Amino acid sequence: MSLDTKPWLSVILPVHNGELWVSAALDSIALEADPGIEIVVIDTSDGPGTRAIVERYSSRLNLCHLDAQGASGCTEKTNHGARHAVADHISWLCQDDLWLRGRGAAIRHWISSDPKAALHLAPSAIVDRDGRQIGVWRCPLKESDGPLDRTALLERLLVQNFVAVVSPIIHRDAWLAVDGIDPALWYTGDWDLWIKLARYGTVRFHDEVTAGFRIHDQSATSIGSTNKEEFISQHRMVVDRYMGDLPPKRARPVRLMAEASLQINTALAAAAQGSVIDLLKALWIAVKLGPLGLIRYLTYSRIVDRALPRLRAKLTGTL
Repeated sequence: MSLDTKPWLSVILPVHNGELWVSAALDSIALEADPGIEIVVIDTSDGPGTRAIVERYSSRLNLCHLDAQGASGCTEKTNHGARHAVADHISWLCQDDLWLRGRGAAIRHWISSDPKAALHLAPSAIVDRDGRQIGVWRCPLKESDGPLDRTALLERLLVQNFVAVVSPIIHRDAWLAVDGIDPALWYTGDWDLWIKLARYGTVRFHDEVTAGFRIHDQSATSIGSTNKEEFISQHRMVVDRYMGDLPPKRARPVRLMAEASLQINTALAAAAQGSVIDLLKALWIAVKLGPLGLIRYLTYSRIVDRALPRLRAKLTGTL
């Protein structure tokens, strides 16, 4: 499909052996029937299967197949796609995630409310292996007529990444200005990116669920979290990079919550592999925050939003 006018949105879609998921991802965008949405596909699959599936959408979507040019891994491919995207605004879609009906119109409204914003944030639905919605991953933010307070946003982000990559809309100029995703952060690169964009420019929040983050046992996050040392290192790097941006009086309680969050996430990752002891350890770490600290941690981290759907999927065999 060709366009006579410039696309208003570029969706960066890095794929690798995506035969199981990519059709559902593309179907979800095709439902929008909007030729002004460019799909930038960077495929490094081992065989032609994924490319063949994508090609079936050439009459329904504005597809741009981009040669990987040596880029490997999701981070490098996504950065590569962003550099070559045509639209002023970009969205990042993993091959196993989904758009929900009406997302295109919602994004247009978000952008029109502040075309120059570096980042538009929103919550995400959590869907299981079969695409059924089993929860909502909310953000500890409030929608308003103006931009988010940068310090308040940073406080919350440093405790826990509460943003699924499928939902945000990023101004391409801002992405390029902050050098996109840090390749050194293969596990927490998205978290680092949100903070860099918040430091660079305006951030707006829209309390609309328009995209689905799929959880399953073969996802990169599930596999990556099994390496405890790397898991801890990746999280601590982000916290250490930006904690100094907070005023000292506000940094201390945030540092305590961030450290507790790291320990809890590490314990939960181990518990997901069957360690009951680590699950009890996570509960004890949370209790040690005290009543007020625990309430604030639960609010900032949205850990209940994330953990309950995963537990539900595991118990029902759809993880």
